[in-house]
Amino acid sequence: MSEQAIETTASDRYECRSCGYVYEPEKGDDKRDIAPGTGFAEISSTWRCPVCGAKKSAFANIGPAGKASGFDENLKFGLGVNTLTPGQKNLLIFGALAVGFLFFLSLYGLR
Repeated sequence: MSEQAIETTASDRYECRSCGYVYEPEKGDDKRDIAPGTGFAEISSTWRCPVCGAKKSAFANIGPAGKASGFDENLKFGLGVNTLTPGQKNLLIFGALAVGFLFFLSLYGLR
């Protein structure tokens, strides 16, 4: 069994498992004087969650913003929608609903 190396970059976001707060390196943390652009690994181990006060060890890496959701090995399956980001999936779903609604309304114009 081979182990996959976990790649971490400075742009990865980290989520507090206690309250759901997401630390984004490009925004930093104004409450704790963490400058924008500071990676999670560069933050002191005494840093706490600005919302609930949880320790740094309570945070989990959730990857960079805009990354396609799901497991990497599953992204190649499906009709191409597995590689879409969550925002693109929302646009596809709600766009299709809007088009369907417009087609439904257009039926009233038929005689």
